[in-house]
Amino acid sequence: MIDEALAADLRAVQTATLSYQLRKRGIESTFLTGLRPLREGAELLGEARTLRYVAFRADVSKAIGGGMNAQKRVIDDIEPGEVLVIEARGEPGSGTIGDILALRVKVRGGAGVVTDGAVRDSAAIAESGLPVWCSGSHAAVLGEKHVPMDSDLPITCAGVLVMPGDILRGDADGVVVIPRDLAGEVARAAVVQEQEERFIAERVEDGAAIDGLYPLGEEWREQFEQWEEEGDGK
Repeated sequence: MIDEALAADLRAVQTATLSYQLRKRGIESTFLTGLRPLREGAELLGEARTLRYVAFRADVSKAIGGGMNAQKRVIDDIEPGEVLVIEARGEPGSGTIGDILALRVKVRGGAGVVTDGAVRDSAAIAESGLPVWCSGSHAAVLGEKHVPMDSDLPITCAGVLVMPGDILRGDADGVVVIPRDLAGEVARAAVVQEQEERFIAERVEDGAAIDGLYPLGEEWREQFEQWEEEGDGK
């Protein structure tokens, strides 16, 4: 589980800020490109629980794709605060999860679903309130294009490596993956960055020029610190 202090910091900042702070630390390719939330205003925070689909092949699907397959097993074992992250190879030609299994994730206390494929029953899933990020919608069942192969292993979702236990933060822009051992440092730095940017935005609204202000230069630093002390940034 993500402790309350860390969760509060992560929820207070945007994916763009977190992505920037990760890049400053040499961690590139953390943003899941091309995925959008099913529901406007949705927010996501949780730990990655990974699931891998492979391309459909009839004999493999017959052997392992039916019944209580890898998809259903991991969904039935989702823990509170976990995000189901699905590697679907960016294949848009069938759904990777539908409303019943998405509901099972929600009932189990899962924090959401992230897939680089499509989803079925998108309106029902959105209405359920479960945060879901995906590449689109498709009415076909997953067996049209996918075989659920395995879970709880490193996967590549939307071109990004996702390790089990990584932290995912999602907002209107999309989803960013945060290595667990960097989460506290990155979150604290992101909170500071967004505080500075609030100050900068206020100055820009007042007509200040960008040079020396954005990014915050030494000539503005004293005013920023006074602004913080006076509580104007709260």
